[in-house]
Amino acid sequence: MDTTQLLKGVLDLAVLAVLREEDGYGYDILRRLREAGLEEVGDASVYGTLRRLFAAGLLTTYVVPSESGPHRKYYALNAAGRDQLARSGKTWRSFATTMDALLDDRGMAA
Repeated sequence: MDTTQLLKGVLDLAVLAVLREEDGYGYDILRRLREAGLEEVGDASVYGTLRRLFAAGLLTTYVVPSESGPHRKYYALNAAGRDQLARSGKTWRSFATTMDALLDDRGMAA
């Protein structure tokens, strides 16, 4: 199965989840996603997702000066983002449970 297609459907949720515990700037968020196991996620996809989530009112931003380069724009979950994360998380868990059951019924689950 092509994981890039799966990523397209869940990248918003993954980005919101990464930001749940700690604010981050673009490259930091990308690094954390990859460290979590989403190695195939692309730079442009993450930056586009951050812009889209911000435009949708789910994130706030602030700028932090950097001693080793340009200032960094940090992204943080706001109340609307936390609500969306909770709703999307419930949807994902329900979907994953259904898929697990389908695979188990056919003897395919690991």
